[in-house]
Amino acid sequence: MRYRRIGDTKVSAIGLGAMPLSTPGRPDRDDAIAVIHAALDAGITLIDTADAYTSAADGPGHNERLIADALRGRSETVLVATKGGHIYAENGPWGQNGDPAYLADAARASAAALEVDTIDLYQFHRPDPAVPYADSIGALSDLLDDGVIRMAGISNADIAQIETARGILGERLVSVQNQFSPAFRSSEGEFDHCAEHDIAFLPWSPLGGAAKAADAGTDHSAFATVAAELGVSPQRVVLAWELALQHVAVPIPGSRRPASIRDSAAAADLVLTADQLEALSV
Repeated sequence: MRYRRIGDTKVSAIGLGAMPLSTPGRPDRDDAIAVIHAALDAGITLIDTADAYTSAADGPGHNERLIADALRGRSETVLVATKGGHIYAENGPWGQNGDPAYLADAARASAAALEVDTIDLYQFHRPDPAVPYADSIGALSDLLDDGVIRMAGISNADIAQIETARGILGERLVSVQNQFSPAFRSSEGEFDHCAEHDIAFLPWSPLGGAAKAADAGTDHSAFATVAAELGVSPQRVVLAWELALQHVAVPIPGSRRPASIRDSAAAADLVLTADQLEALSV
C-alpha cells in the first residue's frame, strides 16, 4: 500500500468515500459495516464522510454514526474526515449553510456522532452564496483554535476560494476535496494548485460517480485498453492514473460492496508506465 500525507498524518493513497453507505439505495446496516471493514482489512486508513450523507428519515449524521459503529473495537489507526455546510434534500438540490454559528454547532454534532473528542479533519462542504466565504472559513479557524477539529479542509472550491482559505488558515489548510475523474477534469487547475502548495487533493467521485463507475472502461476506452494489458479492472487503472498525476492526490472512491473497495484499494500498488500515462491523459 502506498501512502500520502494529509497535513501531519500519513494515510493510505486510496480512501473510502462512505457516502453510498447512507444515502438512498444504500445497503443494509450489516452489509455497510462489512464494506468499511473490508476497506480497513485492505489497508485503507482514510474514511471520508459528512453530516449530510443520510436520508430524510434519518436526519444529519447517519453516515458518521455508521462509521463510529464500524470502527468500534477495531485497533487500526484511521483518519476520519467529515464535512459540514451542505444540507441533504430528499428531492431536488441540496442546500448550503455556511453561517459560522451553524458550522460551529455542526462540527460539534459531528464529533458527537463520530464519538470523538476532536475531529481529525473537518472540511467546509460547499460554499454558501448567502455567506461571505471568508466568514465560513473563519469558523474553521475558530474550531481549530477551540480544539474541536485537528485539521481543516475545504470542498467544491475554486482557486480563488483556496487562496482565501490559505490566507485565513495558512498551513492549517491541509485538504481540498473537489470532483475529478476521467469524465470530469474541469478541476485540473485546482488539482495543480494544490500540488504547488502541498495541499492534499481528494478527488470525489473519482470513478465518475455511482451511476458511472461501472462504465469506466466503456466511456473511456484507453482505460479499458490499459486494464486489459495489465489484467486488472478499468476502475483500478483510473485510480492509479489519478494517483500518478500529482503527489498530493488521494482519491476517495465510494463503494456499496466489499469486493469493490478491495479492488479500489489495490490501485495504490498499481504502477503505470510513462506510455500508459500518456495514453490515459489525452
